[in-house]
Amino acid sequence: MSVWHIEGGRRLSGSVAVQGAKNAVLPIMAASVLAPGETELTNVPELRDVDATIRILRGLGCGVERSGDIVRIDSAYIARSEIPHSLMRELRSSVVFLGALLARCCHARLSMPGGCELGPRPIDLHLMALRALGAEIDERAGELICSTPNGLRGAAIALPMPSVGATENAMLCACAAEGETVIMNAAREPEIAELQGFLNALGAGVSGAGSATVRVRGGALRPFRVGHRIMPDRIVSATYLAACAAAGGDVELRGVEPRHFSTVLHSLSECGCDIITTGCSVRLRSAALLRAPMPVITGPYPAFPTDAQPLMLAACLKAKGTSVFVENVFQNRFRFTEELTRLGARIHTEGRVAVVTGVDALHGAPAVATDLRGGAALIIAALSAEGATDILDSGHVERGYERFDERLGELGAEVSLRDK
Repeated sequence: MSVWHIEGGRRLSGSVAVQGAKNAVLPIMAASVLAPGETELTNVPELRDVDATIRILRGLGCGVERSGDIVRIDSAYIARSEIPHSLMRELRSSVVFLGALLARCCHARLSMPGGCELGPRPIDLHLMALRALGAEIDERAGELICSTPNGLRGAAIALPMPSVGATENAMLCACAAEGETVIMNAAREPEIAELQGFLNALGAGVSGAGSATVRVRGGALRPFRVGHRIMPDRIVSATYLAACAAAGGDVELRGVEPRHFSTVLHSLSECGCDIITTGCSVRLRSAALLRAPMPVITGPYPAFPTDAQPLMLAACLKAKGTSVFVENVFQNRFRFTEELTRLGARIHTEGRVAVVTGVDALHGAPAVATDLRGGAALIIAALSAEGATDILDSGHVERGYERFDERLGELGAEVSLRDK
């Protein structure tokens, strides 16, 4: 267990370079096992989820070295196609290895994935897509035992909803399928386009990422040697901006892609923040006298991202008026709001709707991080509160934020992280 200690009431000022995207690097690391080769990834953030993925790769037989923000993966030899339960339980995105291992080894054995408890997140769509490509999957006692006895073949896959993970798994597996695969109602997130770019660098034929239809021309991949720089993290970008909006100040983000989180920028602008963007930077100025934005309604990209909803909600706790949040992705996304009320927030939740009535002031208090983004939301609220806040965290925040205490400290916040 760790404790985040925040002394509230400090305005934020300065600039910060945004880390590489967690949700982009993890599927790309899984994709590195598709064929024998050498991969060099740069701008890789130092996160618990990345560390767990490195352990998975080593367990499969890959050589992995890390130096700063560079990760080198040697996938020339795969010793096994099983991932132990202990590693699968650490992060939900580990299920993306299923498609990659089936493509490389023709069989795989994994346990059901873990991750933040945000409500039911079945992997049915993943399995449906892989079965369409020719995989036989036996679900037995919490394990997935998979094989391709008749080989993989291209198929038309119509996803009932645009699942990011299912789209990624289908793309990876289809790289080794005979013929063409067409994924309809595919997820359109920027991380999907990032994965497409990496797969094509390996010699795959993938097109359409960023639209609702992704096409994959399958076939055996040749040995490769590639380098790839990981895109900036749009949710981390939103976190720093929401923190500045709530606490007040003047913060510039460097090395970002504003178009990837334009919906967040729009909502923060509605709150009264002054925002200036360039092609690779965002500057936000806030007097910490916010007003309630129009209702924030989450959905698949390009709608407002569900991962940014807790951050925006935390920024609106002292906004004048009533802020409404509608969560259309995760059933239990509002669990963190109970902890925010400990700081004096006024929040009413019913089903998938949360209504925030702005208060004059928040006050520091003990709280508990319930999940990754909920923990970040608590830190944002604590930055704008009077007095000290201690947040007990079982490692959630460090799954997605690289040296978050140091980066916030560089902006003038008084934040420390210590073991309990």
